[in-house]
Amino acid sequence: MTTLLAVRHGETRWNAEGRMQGHLDSDLDPSGVAQADALGRRLADERIDAVIASDLGRTLATARGITAHTGHAIRTDARLRERHLGIFQNLTGTEAALRHPADWRRFKERDPDHDLHGGETLRQFSARCVACVSELAALHPHATLLVVTHGGVLDVLFRHTTGLPLAAPRTFTLLNASLNTFEITQGMWTLLHWGDIAHLGVRDAIDDV
Repeated sequence: MTTLLAVRHGETRWNAEGRMQGHLDSDLDPSGVAQADALGRRLADERIDAVIASDLGRTLATARGITAHTGHAIRTDARLRERHLGIFQNLTGTEAALRHPADWRRFKERDPDHDLHGGETLRQFSARCVACVSELAALHPHATLLVVTHGGVLDVLFRHTTGLPLAAPRTFTLLNASLNTFEITQGMWTLLHWGDIAHLGVRDAIDDV
């Protein structure tokens, strides 16, 4: 059995603006820095055998804020990146709807095969993320892994574990600096805890990618 502590990065400037990041990046804002620090203090005395992060700046900054308290080295894996959002990257939802109305409609409908004109389809993105985490679990049996990643990655891991289809409306939250716990045993995934932000004291998060 592998225990996976999956964490969404802290709040960024673009999160606060409602601007879609995808493979682009923006810095953690002061709230995001504080969120990473609070999560690090919470995890300081927990068993963690390895820390693996997406190679994007916002996840690395979050991982550094955590490991300042836990003392772990950080490994990176590009497969833990957010979905490539193609023509929507660097746009707000309002801008995307005005500039690309047909594509925005398909995006909001969660069309699994919509490639966003240079981005990834939901189906491709889900396969990438699930394959990455499955490989990490196989390489680290009986370990507890801290994975610092993105809201979209958490979305597809939740769906893979619970059987919620990719095209189904989201029925759960994606919170900045949240702690989400899975167990993976011989390819079987179990969700133990979701959206835990007790370390933040308040619901200090923005629910987007």
